[in-house]
Formats: sequence, structure tokens, C-alpha cells
Amino acid sequence: MADSNSCSVNPIYAEIIVVRHGETKWNADGRIQGHLDVELNDVGRQQATLVANRLAQLPKISAIYSSDLMRASETAEIIAARCGRLEVIKDPDLRERHLGDLQGLLARETAKVNLNAHKANRSRRTDVDIPGGGESLDKLYHRCTSALQRIGRKHAGERVVVVTHGGVIKALHKKACPKMKLAGKILNTSINIFLLSDGDGWIIKAWGDVSHLDATG
Repeated sequence: MADSNSCSVNPIYAEIIVVRHGETKWNADGRIQGHLDVELNDVGRQQATLVANRLAQLPKISAIYSSDLMRASETAEIIAARCGRLEVIKDPDLRERHLGDLQGLLARETAKVNLNAHKANRSRRTDVDIPGGGESLDKLYHRCTSALQRIGRKHAGERVVVVTHGGVIKALHKKACPKMKLAGKILNTSINIFLLSDGDGWIIKAWGDVSHLDATG
């Protein structure tokens, strides 16, 4: 995690440690969750405990924010219990992308079950909504980047944790590195550190760190 063990945070920036939630049964099965509320499975709770132990080694964490969906908020509560018993602040703007009619389907079967929604989800256009109340990538991007900027402005010079979802983290990466194509998956309980200034500048300090999971294989 680079020099994130530094006791102090540059007062110009907020250091925001963005963590993806732990595994759910639907993750393991390849089922699409979106806004549907699915709890962690046993593996996910173990992952959350391991990332909590990792974050508890850092100097002062000022606040913990989370999506209000169960898989994220449960991960955040486990982290909070190890990091000074902080209150978890739930923010619906940190939710996963709403995936409309695809929610609840196995990812490998979407083309057979709902071709229109499947095509919308695979579209290269970022302004396409998914049928069934789903969001476009543009709507997700605006929602979650605005939420993180709001948190950053509130916590300048502080270190905070945000627990959210894979689609959200991809959008945050796009904000910080608009010209860089993101490769690979966002892994459960991966640690991704952003430095946010009051302006429009975002810096990625660490990305995709899952070394706390090494002991689990």
C-alpha cells in the first residue's frame, strides 16, 4: 500500500481507502446483483475480517462510509469494529450500478433470458440505460464520483474508508485515470487508495491490493 502507513495525511488531500465488499453467494455463483440486497457468505465474512485486520494497522481512520446495500454495509461494520468502533455512515450514492432486468440472472445466461437488456449492458455507448430501471454508465459515473468528491471535501487532511462495489470502483478509476483502460477484475475486499483535492484532481496511490488474502489462498 505504498506509503499509506504514514501517520499524517497531506492537508491538501483526503486519503480515501476504497474497499470492495466481501464475497456473496451470488458472486460465487456468477449471479448479477446490482441493487438487489444480498448478504456476505462465510468466505466474504472471512475476507472482511482479514481486510479489517489490515486496515486496523493504519494510523487514525477518521470515518467509514459504505453503500447501504447489505454486502457492503456488513463488510464496513466488520472493518469499523476493528478500527476504533467508528459509526458506519451509509450512503445510497455508493450503491452498485442498477442493472435493471439483468438483476438476479446468471451472467452467463443473460443473452438467452433477456437479449435487449444484455445488449444494453454490453453497449459501447455510455449513455444507454438498461431496460427495467437500470442505469447507464454515465449515470453511475456521475452518482458515485460526486459522492466520493463530497466525502473528500468533508475530510481534507484525513484518512477515511469507503466500502462499495466493483462497478463503482471502475467508475472511480475512470475519473482518476480517464485515458487508461482498466484491465482485470475488481476483487472482493481489494484496497484501492485515492487522494482527492478540493479541485478536480484525483490521484491513485494504490490499486487492487489483496495481499491480506494471501493466507486464504
